[in-house]
Amino acid sequence: MDPLLAPMTGTERRDIGGAQIDVGYAGAARIRRIIYPPGFRWAANIKPIVGSATCLHAHVGFLAKGRIEGTYTDGCGFAYAAPAIVAIEPGHDAWVAGGEPAVLIEFDFADDTVERLGLPARHGHV
Repeated sequence: MDPLLAPMTGTERRDIGGAQIDVGYAGAARIRRIIYPPGFRWAANIKPIVGSATCLHAHVGFLAKGRIEGTYTDGCGFAYAAPAIVAIEPGHDAWVAGGEPAVLIEFDFADDTVERLGLPARHGHV
């Protein structure tokens, strides 16, 4: 079995909209392994659960497997292919591109991620 997809011990396991999330803690930070299956799209899988027009969370971490693409509300797009450092600002839709799962190792601070990591509250151009 691929170790990036293997079960983890010592984490909190959550399944949300088809994504598998394993959560651990290091000091004040959460470290999350998120496995997005092929065909996953935020607008189709998560939007019906949360009800917001776009994903309102920032995603910062390391894409260890697969490809993620997406768009912001202003039409800007992004694309990441593993291995890659990822920084996705709030206000986006994103999906797994290709036929393999995407595995994102994400670092965050729950509701304080944007401020603590110095990201903008919403994607935009200066």
